[in-house]
Amino acid sequence: MGDAGTTSIAPADARGRVPRISPLLWRWFGWYAERALRKSFHAVRVDPTGADPATPGDVPVIIYSNHPSWWDPMVAIFLARRWFPDRRHYWPIDAAMLEKYRFFGKLGFFGVEPGTARGGASFLRTATAALAPPGDACLWIAAEGEFADVRRRPLRLRPGLAHLARRLGRARILPLALEYAFWTERTPEVLVRVGESIEIDGGGAARDVEDWQADLARRLEVNLDALSAPTMGRDPAQFTTLLGGAAGTNWAYDAWRRARAAVSGRRFDPAHMPEPRPAAPGGGRP
Repeated sequence: MGDAGTTSIAPADARGRVPRISPLLWRWFGWYAERALRKSFHAVRVDPTGADPATPGDVPVIIYSNHPSWWDPMVAIFLARRWFPDRRHYWPIDAAMLEKYRFFGKLGFFGVEPGTARGGASFLRTATAALAPPGDACLWIAAEGEFADVRRRPLRLRPGLAHLARRLGRARILPLALEYAFWTERTPEVLVRVGESIEIDGGGAARDVEDWQADLARRLEVNLDALSAPTMGRDPAQFTTLLGGAAGTNWAYDAWRRARAAVSGRRFDPAHMPEPRPAAPGGGRP
Protein backbone atom coordinates (compact mmCIF):
# COMPACT_ATOMS: atom_id res chain seq x y z
CA MET A 1 0.00 0.00 0.00
CA GLY A 2 1.08 3.55 -0.65
CA ASP A 3 0.64 6.66 1.43
CA ALA A 4 -3.03 6.71 0.43
CA GLY A 5 -3.55 4.22 3.23
CA THR A 6 -3.15 7.03 5.74
CA THR A 7 -5.93 9.15 4.25
CA SER A 8 -8.86 9.58 6.61
CA ILE A 9 -12.44 10.13 5.43
CA ALA A 10 -14.92 11.89 7.70
CA PRO A 11 -16.94 9.28 9.59
CA ALA A 12 -20.68 8.95 9.08
CA ASP A 13 -21.06 8.47 12.82
CA ALA A 14 -19.27 6.86 15.75
CA ARG A 15 -20.14 3.34 14.58
CA GLY A 16 -19.71 3.97 10.86
CA ARG A 17 -16.18 5.31 10.93
CA VAL A 18 -13.89 4.49 8.04
CA PRO A 19 -10.83 2.83 9.59
CA ARG A 20 -7.46 4.55 9.32
CA ILE A 21 -5.07 2.06 7.74
CA SER A 22 -1.51 1.77 9.03
CA PRO A 23 0.80 1.32 5.99
CA LEU A 24 3.48 -0.25 8.19
CA LEU A 25 1.10 -2.80 9.74
CA TRP A 26 -0.46 -3.48 6.33
CA ARG A 27 2.94 -4.32 4.82
CA TRP A 28 3.89 -6.51 7.78
CA PHE A 29 0.61 -8.40 7.84
CA GLY A 30 0.73 -8.85 4.07
CA TRP A 31 4.14 -10.51 4.51
CA TYR A 32 2.74 -12.62 7.36
CA ALA A 33 -0.30 -13.73 5.32
CA GLU A 34 1.87 -14.76 2.37
CA ARG A 35 4.23 -16.67 4.67
CA ALA A 36 1.29 -18.45 6.33
CA LEU A 37 -0.12 -19.47 2.95
CA ARG A 38 3.28 -20.79 1.81
CA LYS A 39 3.58 -22.93 4.93
CA SER A 40 0.02 -24.28 4.98
CA PHE A 41 -0.80 -24.76 1.28
CA HIS A 42 0.86 -26.31 -1.73
CA ALA A 43 -0.01 -23.34 -3.98
CA VAL A 44 -2.36 -20.44 -4.60
CA ARG A 45 -3.72 -20.77 -8.13
CA VAL A 46 -6.11 -18.71 -10.25
CA ASP A 47 -8.25 -19.96 -13.11
CA PRO A 48 -7.05 -17.95 -16.16
CA THR A 49 -10.40 -18.38 -17.96
CA GLY A 50 -11.98 -15.93 -15.51
CA ALA A 51 -12.18 -12.16 -15.76
CA ASP A 52 -9.25 -9.77 -15.44
CA PRO A 53 -9.47 -8.03 -12.03
CA ALA A 54 -7.49 -5.00 -13.27
CA THR A 55 -9.52 -1.79 -12.87
CA PRO A 56 -8.79 1.90 -13.54
CA GLY A 57 -7.60 3.63 -10.41
CA ASP A 58 -10.50 6.08 -10.21
CA VAL A 59 -13.22 3.40 -10.13
CA PRO A 60 -14.06 1.94 -6.69
CA VAL A 61 -14.05 -1.86 -6.61
CA ILE A 62 -16.15 -4.32 -4.63
CA ILE A 63 -15.06 -7.95 -4.52
CA TYR A 64 -17.61 -10.32 -3.02
CA SER A 65 -16.97 -14.00 -2.48
CA ASN A 66 -18.30 -17.20 -1.03
CA HIS A 67 -17.07 -18.09 2.47
CA PRO A 68 -15.82 -21.70 2.66
CA SER A 69 -12.95 -21.40 5.14
CA TRP A 70 -11.20 -19.65 8.03
CA TRP A 71 -8.43 -18.93 5.52
CA ASP A 72 -10.57 -16.64 3.32
CA PRO A 73 -9.32 -13.33 4.84
CA MET A 74 -5.69 -14.43 4.47
CA VAL A 75 -6.28 -15.32 0.83
CA ALA A 76 -8.08 -12.01 0.26
CA ILE A 77 -5.21 -10.01 1.78
CA PHE A 78 -2.73 -11.86 -0.44
CA LEU A 79 -4.86 -11.18 -3.54
CA ALA A 80 -5.39 -7.55 -2.52
CA ARG A 81 -1.64 -6.96 -2.42
CA ARG A 82 -1.03 -8.91 -5.64
CA TRP A 83 -3.86 -7.48 -7.77
CA PHE A 84 -4.42 -4.02 -6.28
CA PRO A 85 -1.19 -2.87 -4.60
CA ASP A 86 -2.01 0.84 -4.88
CA ARG A 87 -5.55 0.74 -3.49
CA ARG A 88 -6.91 1.20 0.02
CA HIS A 89 -8.61 -2.02 1.16
CA TYR A 90 -11.55 -2.39 3.54
CA TRP A 91 -13.29 -5.42 5.01
CA PRO A 92 -16.47 -5.73 7.12
CA ILE A 93 -16.09 -8.06 10.09
CA ASP A 94 -18.25 -9.10 13.01
CA ALA A 95 -17.96 -6.31 15.60
CA ALA A 96 -17.38 -8.85 18.38
CA MET A 97 -14.38 -10.29 16.51
CA LEU A 98 -12.97 -6.83 15.86
CA GLU A 99 -13.27 -6.06 19.57
CA LYS A 100 -11.26 -9.22 20.26
CA TYR A 101 -8.60 -8.53 17.60
CA ARG A 102 -8.44 -4.73 17.58
CA PHE A 103 -5.30 -4.49 15.45
CA PHE A 104 -7.41 -5.58 12.45
CA GLY A 105 -8.88 -2.09 12.51
CA LYS A 106 -5.50 -0.76 11.38
CA LEU A 107 -5.65 -3.16 8.41
CA GLY A 108 -8.91 -1.68 7.12
CA PHE A 109 -11.38 -3.98 8.90
CA PHE A 110 -14.50 -2.33 10.31
CA GLY A 111 -17.03 -3.85 12.68
CA VAL A 112 -20.69 -4.56 11.93
CA GLU A 113 -23.36 -6.25 14.01
CA PRO A 114 -24.65 -9.05 11.75
CA GLY A 115 -28.37 -9.66 11.53
CA THR A 116 -29.40 -6.32 13.05
CA ALA A 117 -30.87 -3.16 11.53
CA ARG A 118 -28.22 -1.09 13.30
CA GLY A 119 -25.48 -3.29 11.90
CA GLY A 120 -26.86 -3.01 8.39
CA ALA A 121 -27.09 0.78 8.62
CA SER A 122 -23.56 1.02 9.98
CA PHE A 123 -22.24 -1.19 7.17
CA LEU A 124 -23.89 1.00 4.52
CA ARG A 125 -22.55 4.23 6.04
CA THR A 126 -18.99 2.96 6.35
CA ALA A 127 -18.87 1.19 2.99
CA THR A 128 -20.36 4.17 1.15
CA ALA A 129 -17.84 6.54 2.75
CA ALA A 130 -14.93 4.20 2.01
CA LEU A 131 -15.89 3.95 -1.67
CA ALA A 132 -16.37 7.71 -2.10
CA PRO A 133 -14.04 9.70 -4.41
CA PRO A 134 -11.18 9.62 -5.26
CA GLY A 135 -12.28 6.07 -6.09
CA ASP A 136 -9.07 4.28 -5.13
CA ALA A 137 -10.68 1.97 -2.56
CA CYS A 138 -11.50 -1.73 -2.71
CA LEU A 139 -14.13 -3.34 -0.49
CA TRP A 140 -13.93 -7.11 0.16
CA ILE A 141 -17.08 -8.91 1.33
CA ALA A 142 -17.64 -12.55 2.29
CA ALA A 143 -21.18 -12.21 1.01
CA GLU A 144 -22.68 -15.33 2.60
CA GLY A 145 -21.89 -13.94 6.04
CA GLU A 146 -21.19 -17.42 7.43
CA PHE A 147 -19.06 -20.44 6.63
CA ALA A 148 -20.71 -22.50 3.89
CA ASP A 149 -19.80 -25.38 1.60
CA VAL A 150 -18.95 -24.40 -1.98
CA ARG A 151 -21.68 -26.76 -3.25
CA ARG A 152 -24.54 -25.17 -1.31
CA ARG A 153 -27.27 -24.02 -3.64
CA PRO A 154 -28.96 -21.68 -3.85
CA LEU A 155 -26.44 -19.24 -2.43
CA ARG A 156 -27.83 -17.22 0.44
CA LEU A 157 -26.15 -13.82 0.33
CA ARG A 158 -26.61 -11.25 3.07
CA PRO A 159 -28.67 -8.29 1.72
CA GLY A 160 -26.16 -5.58 2.64
CA LEU A 161 -24.26 -5.86 -0.65
CA ALA A 162 -27.43 -5.44 -2.72
CA HIS A 163 -28.41 -2.34 -0.74
CA LEU A 164 -24.89 -0.95 -1.18
CA ALA A 165 -24.88 -1.57 -4.94
CA ARG A 166 -28.16 0.35 -5.24
CA ARG A 167 -26.54 3.36 -3.56
CA LEU A 168 -23.49 3.57 -5.79
CA GLY A 169 -23.12 5.96 -8.70
CA ARG A 170 -19.98 4.36 -10.14
CA ALA A 171 -18.22 1.12 -9.26
CA ARG A 172 -16.98 -2.24 -10.50
CA ILE A 173 -18.30 -5.32 -8.69
CA LEU A 174 -16.44 -8.63 -9.09
CA PRO A 175 -17.61 -12.07 -7.89
CA LEU A 176 -14.73 -14.14 -6.51
CA ALA A 177 -14.99 -17.92 -6.22
CA LEU A 178 -12.83 -19.60 -3.57
CA GLU A 179 -12.19 -23.31 -3.16
CA TYR A 180 -9.69 -25.42 -1.23
CA ALA A 181 -8.80 -28.87 -2.57
CA PHE A 182 -6.38 -31.67 -1.80
CA TRP A 183 -4.67 -32.93 -4.93
CA THR A 184 -1.34 -34.79 -4.95
CA GLU A 185 0.46 -33.22 -1.98
CA ARG A 186 -0.11 -33.42 1.78
CA THR A 187 -1.05 -29.73 1.76
CA PRO A 188 -4.12 -28.44 -0.12
CA GLU A 189 -4.46 -26.04 -3.03
CA VAL A 190 -6.04 -22.58 -2.85
CA LEU A 191 -8.06 -22.16 -6.05
CA VAL A 192 -9.69 -18.89 -7.10
CA ARG A 193 -11.59 -17.53 -10.08
CA VAL A 194 -12.80 -14.02 -10.91
CA GLY A 195 -16.24 -13.95 -12.47
CA GLU A 196 -18.03 -11.61 -14.86
CA SER A 197 -18.03 -8.08 -13.49
CA ILE A 198 -20.90 -5.67 -12.96
CA GLU A 199 -20.10 -2.16 -14.14
CA ILE A 200 -22.08 0.63 -12.46
CA ASP A 201 -21.84 3.92 -14.32
CA GLY A 202 -24.64 6.37 -13.69
CA GLY A 203 -26.22 4.89 -10.62
CA GLY A 204 -27.24 1.55 -9.15
CA ALA A 205 -30.64 2.87 -8.05
CA ALA A 206 -32.16 2.01 -11.44
CA ARG A 207 -32.54 -1.55 -10.12
CA ASP A 208 -34.39 -2.54 -6.98
CA VAL A 209 -32.79 -4.45 -4.12
CA GLU A 210 -34.43 -7.76 -5.04
CA ASP A 211 -33.06 -7.55 -8.58
CA TRP A 212 -29.58 -6.76 -7.29
CA GLN A 213 -29.77 -9.62 -4.78
CA ALA A 214 -30.77 -12.18 -7.41
CA ASP A 215 -28.17 -11.00 -9.92
CA LEU A 216 -25.31 -10.96 -7.41
CA ALA A 217 -26.14 -14.49 -6.24
CA ARG A 218 -26.48 -15.77 -9.81
CA ARG A 219 -23.13 -14.37 -10.90
CA LEU A 220 -21.33 -15.89 -7.92
CA GLU A 221 -23.02 -19.26 -8.47
CA VAL A 222 -21.99 -19.23 -12.14
CA ASN A 223 -18.42 -18.43 -11.14
CA LEU A 224 -18.31 -21.17 -8.50
CA ASP A 225 -19.64 -23.70 -11.01
CA ALA A 226 -17.01 -22.60 -13.55
CA LEU A 227 -14.26 -23.16 -10.98
CA SER A 228 -15.52 -26.62 -10.00
CA ALA A 229 -14.59 -28.31 -13.32
CA PRO A 230 -10.84 -27.50 -13.26
CA THR A 231 -10.81 -28.16 -9.53
CA MET A 232 -12.09 -31.70 -10.12
CA GLY A 233 -9.67 -32.03 -13.06
CA ARG A 234 -6.74 -31.73 -10.61
CA ASP A 235 -4.41 -30.39 -13.32
CA PRO A 236 -2.18 -27.50 -12.19
CA ALA A 237 -1.46 -26.68 -15.84
CA GLN A 238 -5.03 -25.39 -16.14
CA PHE A 239 -4.27 -22.67 -13.58
CA THR A 240 -1.90 -19.75 -13.19
CA THR A 241 0.17 -20.23 -10.04
CA LEU A 242 0.40 -17.03 -8.01
CA LEU A 243 2.25 -18.52 -5.04
CA GLY A 244 4.15 -21.76 -4.53
CA GLY A 245 4.02 -23.29 -1.08
CA ALA A 246 4.72 -26.39 0.96
CA ALA A 247 5.59 -29.72 -0.62
CA GLY A 248 7.13 -32.98 0.56
CA THR A 249 6.31 -35.59 3.17
CA ASN A 250 8.15 -34.74 6.41
CA TRP A 251 11.53 -33.32 7.30
CA ALA A 252 13.20 -36.67 8.08
CA TYR A 253 12.09 -38.51 4.95
CA ASP A 254 12.76 -35.47 2.77
CA ALA A 255 16.27 -35.14 4.25
CA TRP A 256 16.97 -38.75 3.26
CA ARG A 257 15.58 -38.13 -0.25
CA ARG A 258 17.69 -34.98 -0.54
CA ALA A 259 20.83 -36.90 0.44
CA ARG A 260 20.12 -39.64 -2.12
CA ALA A 261 19.62 -37.03 -4.83
CA ALA A 262 22.90 -35.33 -3.92
CA VAL A 263 24.81 -38.61 -4.07
CA SER A 264 23.39 -39.47 -7.49
CA GLY A 265 23.87 -35.92 -8.83
CA ARG A 266 20.13 -35.33 -9.34
CA ARG A 267 18.19 -32.18 -8.50
CA PHE A 268 15.99 -32.70 -5.46
CA ASP A 269 12.31 -31.87 -5.80
CA PRO A 270 10.30 -32.44 -2.60
CA ALA A 271 6.96 -32.52 -4.46
CA HIS A 272 5.14 -35.84 -4.72
CA MET A 273 4.31 -35.06 -8.37
CA PRO A 274 6.37 -32.78 -10.67
CA GLU A 275 4.74 -29.45 -11.44
CA PRO A 276 3.73 -29.14 -15.12
CA ARG A 277 4.23 -26.02 -17.18
CA PRO A 278 1.60 -23.43 -16.20
CA ALA A 279 -1.23 -22.46 -18.56
CA ALA A 280 -0.12 -18.81 -18.53
CA PRO A 281 2.70 -16.75 -17.01
CA GLY A 282 2.32 -16.02 -13.32
CA GLY A 283 1.53 -12.51 -12.22
CA GLY A 284 -1.22 -10.16 -11.22
CA ARG A 285 -3.65 -11.07 -14.00
CA PRO A 286 -5.51 -14.40 -13.85
